[in-house]
Order: sequence, then structure tokens, then C-alpha cells
Amino acid sequence: MPRARCTFRQRDVTAALKAAVAAGVPVCGIKISPEGAIEVVIGKSQGQDLLTADAELERWRKEKGAGGAG
Repeated sequence: MPRARCTFRQRDVTAALKAAVAAGVPVCGIKISPEGAIEVVIGKSQGQDLLTADAELERWRKEKGAGGAG
């Protein structure tokens, strides 16, 4: 069974991502349709939200002191 022809190239995806980053847009993903249309998904990813929440928790702990209860 022959392979289907590739509908996009890696350089096309790279160019789309570089353009979004250069525009200052937060990129959280990329979608490529079977026809080869490239869609850059913008916005914060869940992982970024978790990292931000973790950083805020650590800052709060340092403010309160690492001594435990209190």
C-alpha cells in the first residue's frame, strides 16, 4: 500500500510558528488538517497555567517562611 503524498513541509510549520512568536502571540499548539492547512493555536496552554500557579505558590511560601505551620 503506497504512502499518501505529504501535504505540508516542516519548513512551513516552522515559518508559521516563527511568525507567531515574532508577532508576540503566545502559541500553545499547532493543528494540521489532512489537506495541509496549518493552524497556529494561540493562548496559554494548561502547562503554562500550572507552571504559573506553581511559581506563585513558591513565592507565597517564601514570603510566609519555610518554617512549616503558621
